[in-house]
Amino acid sequence: MSELRISYDGIQHATAFQEPQGKTVAMDACPATGGKGEEFSPMNLVGSGLAGCMLFSMGMVALQDKLDISGVRVDVKALITDRPVVRIGKIDLTFNMPRNFSPGDRIKLEEAAGMCPIRSSLHPDIIISNHFNYPG
Repeated sequence: MSELRISYDGIQHATAFQEPQGKTVAMDACPATGGKGEEFSPMNLVGSGLAGCMLFSMGMVALQDKLDISGVRVDVKALITDRPVVRIGKIDLTFNMPRNFSPGDRIKLEEAAGMCPIRSSLHPDIIISNHFNYPG
């Protein structure tokens, strides 16, 4: 398990550092809260984490069933609400699939995406919508 350390760098910027790999991610606050939008915001990272987790869940099924899902692109849009408090209200995920799959394989992949543990960890009031676009 990796450990993270986050440091506040000033003027609404922070850096996440992953040990022992030595990887970093630069962050800044959302423009609505004084950030410049130059780096990932914490809200971007929540959406990215969810999309990545869903892709990896699909990847487990793809490996098991020998399906090639390389090239899947997920467009993520996280929306803020202010009711009852300011928080993420909705995350829209559009999975742009690189190839057509049989109806049975589509069901398996889409169900696997829904089994992502991060999705299960988010508050049930957050609306998560998935759209899967297949070519053709």
